[in-house]
Amino acid sequence: MIAEIGAFAAALALALSFAQGGLGLLYANSEARAAAAAALAQAAALCCAIAFALLITLFVQSDFTVAVVAANSHIDKPLIYKIAGAWGNHEGSMLLWCMVSALFGAIFATLRGKQSLGLWSRTIGVQGLVTVGALIYTLFLSNPFARLDPAPMVGSGLNPLLQDPALAAHPPLLYLGYVGMSVPFSLALAALIEGRADQAWARALRPWTLIAWTCLTLGIGLGS
Repeated sequence: MIAEIGAFAAALALALSFAQGGLGLLYANSEARAAAAAALAQAAALCCAIAFALLITLFVQSDFTVAVVAANSHIDKPLIYKIAGAWGNHEGSMLLWCMVSALFGAIFATLRGKQSLGLWSRTIGVQGLVTVGALIYTLFLSNPFARLDPAPMVGSGLNPLLQDPALAAHPPLLYLGYVGMSVPFSLALAALIEGRADQAWARALRPWTLIAWTCLTLGIGLGS
């Protein structure tokens, strides 16, 4: 049942992100619609976080009826490596990608600052569509909640390369860096749509670029 709830939360995040993209881009000059797009971004991030938390729960419980758990965990692994198993594979890492994309979108939507309404709204919209693309791929081509029947008794175990505390933390930090760059991308595309890239736009762009670059540097450092 946990896997099905996780899949539903991810599907709900897809619908919310799609609505976020539409409202943010089509009604960029409406304060009320832009605020609604921001609320949708926050709701989509919450749904993605719930889905990923449920995936971690499946790994912690060693639920080998879920294919990705059976292929990337073992009943006798220490807790840290059971948790790391959630992102130590293609399917789980894609769900992490979706969560980071939605989370950055929600934070951006919450921290408007002095940005113009048009730039802020369009950036939220583009970020929503970026999340939509990742969620479509994850749900339809790389589903982390797919069931396995018959289920094995112990599981295949985690990738040996990730069985180190630093390397276990390496992928999430890399994703914060790589996917965090989607906000500068969304800001750049929003500025192109608006036809204006001024000093206010550059000030809005700088902190997001630095955050993503810092996380990427830390991730590469841990990986080394």
